[in-house]
Amino acid sequence: ISDQKPLGCWSVKHGQILTCPVVCNFETHEYIAVHDDKVLRIWKNEDINLDKAFKATLSADVYRIHSLPQGGPVVLFRGGAVRTLDELLEAPQQEIENVISAEVIRWSGAFMEGQRPVLIFTTEKGRDFFVYVQKPKLSSLHKYKLEQQGSSKPLCFTAYITNQTVTLLCLYSNGSVYQVLIPLQQDTEEEEEEEEILSKSLLLNLSVSGSVLKGTSLVVLDKDHVAVLGSLAAPGKKPSECLTIWNTKFQTLQTSKELPLGTSGQLWCYEEKFFLIHGKVLTVIMYKCETSSLAAAVGKHKDSQTLDVSLFVNWNTLEDEELVVSFQSQESVALKAESRMNLRSRRSTVAEQSGTLSVGQRLLKLKDASTFVLETELKKLMAKAPTPDLQATIGCVVTALTDRCKRNPKYYPQILLQEIVETRNLSYSLCPDLMAVALEKKDMHLLQICLERFPDIPEEITYACLKAFLSMSDDHLQSIDVNLDSAICYVDVEFNDMEVKSEILENGFSAEMDQDMCDTKIPKESQSNGESCPVGLQKAALLNAVLHSAYTETFLLPHLKNLPARQAILFLRYLYYLYVKCSEKVNTTLPGIRSPTINQIMDWMCLLLDAQFTVMVMLPEAKDLLSSLHKFVRAQVRFYSELNKIEGSLRELQRLNHLRESQTYSIEVLEII
Repeated sequence: ISDQKPLGCWSVKHGQILTCPVVCNFETHEYIAVHDDKVLRIWKNEDINLDKAFKATLSADVYRIHSLPQGGPVVLFRGGAVRTLDELLEAPQQEIENVISAEVIRWSGAFMEGQRPVLIFTTEKGRDFFVYVQKPKLSSLHKYKLEQQGSSKPLCFTAYITNQTVTLLCLYSNGSVYQVLIPLQQDTEEEEEEEEILSKSLLLNLSVSGSVLKGTSLVVLDKDHVAVLGSLAAPGKKPSECLTIWNTKFQTLQTSKELPLGTSGQLWCYEEKFFLIHGKVLTVIMYKCETSSLAAAVGKHKDSQTLDVSLFVNWNTLEDEELVVSFQSQESVALKAESRMNLRSRRSTVAEQSGTLSVGQRLLKLKDASTFVLETELKKLMAKAPTPDLQATIGCVVTALTDRCKRNPKYYPQILLQEIVETRNLSYSLCPDLMAVALEKKDMHLLQICLERFPDIPEEITYACLKAFLSMSDDHLQSIDVNLDSAICYVDVEFNDMEVKSEILENGFSAEMDQDMCDTKIPKESQSNGESCPVGLQKAALLNAVLHSAYTETFLLPHLKNLPARQAILFLRYLYYLYVKCSEKVNTTLPGIRSPTINQIMDWMCLLLDAQFTVMVMLPEAKDLLSSLHKFVRAQVRFYSELNKIEGSLRELQRLNHLRESQTYSIEVLEII
């Protein structure tokens, strides 16, 4: 999430439907999904085609799969039966009993009690609600009935286990949160004859300034705090969705935030971060629960509308001025700038409480300081930053510098920015405006460093860098200081004709080979493998940085389609040049530091052709280039095809070499048929 990079995507066939959330098996690092209620799929991250993944058809409909870090996956069926995944894989078609009768499961959760998993689920039948506590490995099942609450009914549930007791929290339609305590009974396989009725106690009234919060999702933050996502209808105003955090110990509203773009009604909480859909964006909000005390609750009464929220939750993810990427435009999850920066750190308010200034306060005081004072203080700040917060602090420093660059067009600390990026372990998400400022200032060296070091650069920025590099003239680039290590060892190096011909024949290509494969006459410059590089040394080094940057094809392709035709042809010529250079060597490896690999070259070549093929076919300037590329690739395919024919003989030779004693001398003649 913090790097804003999709790591994998898998699809079921047309007509199939994923019927429960996909989970990860923490023990085997596999994904587990169920489609069409009964079909179980298991695959690993490197698997591409979901249709070829492991498949098992079960005998009953699955409601939910729960995966526990130490307890393994547990499968809950719609009939209330529970099985571990290992049990199902041993016999997928085993008979699954029905535990519930005419009841519908409304919620389920899995927890660890010591070394054993405990699964809890609630069901609804008419106006009655039931709670089941099941220990799959012990075949232990206990059923309880929830005490009714007048005309209101529970909308959602959440639970946690402490000291052998299940604490079940129920959010009711009347705007109240009730608490139900369920002791974990001694393990026994005897079934209870009568269900026990659970009494509940009022934990919280969700009332804000006389208006009732109609909650849709409830999560527990710690023993004294809960978060509720819901809709608040103030008198005479249109209902608005908001996220609220409540102190259950003192019955107070700790903080709240309106969500004007609307939500899906779902709220997730993981490792002190909220995850929720706000509009079309997945928003991640950091929080940190302070120790619950009366002093912390003072001034935050549940009827107060003026809330001090700065010390409790980082709401910066919801500010309008920050950049977001919508699901519509890119079909990916995105974090806004401040959120991405703060995800790297869980800064608390300890520094403020001890009388020292926080990083944010120090940067705010330096906002209008002179250039010398600003840079001096920022260097001190980076030097003194504590290790856990070092990355976030440096990200804040870079952001402060880029903010000043945007306010003052004449200010640009080029050397300081390059030094920070080269010596610190930064990422794009920590300083999202840095590359945009570098593009504006045409700082090619800084862009090159960022492309080589940042693992999470958005495809839009990668494309902008590529376009900037291609559009700049070689004469102008010669006056710019860039790192040439990735290109200086092979660009414009002249080879002896005989050496070139010999090496290329080793790898299956020569200018005289397969002249009948293509009707188009190949230009003389393409026939000479000592052809000079189509771009200058500086531009080659910059383009190599682009080739090294991480990307997702789906998101980069739309941008490449906008690349001007002349620049696209130039880039393809350079990629073709690299391809030929790689093929000159038996190990297909270019010399130099951080030189492009054959896979990177091929991937970018295919991507560029996919994006620009129609344009290139219509341009006369690209005809000879495409013809040469076509001929070269066909020669390579033919050569490797011939190698495949003798693969068996080569393996046999390798086997004989292993069997032969190293100290004996022999001459053997192998006949390849």
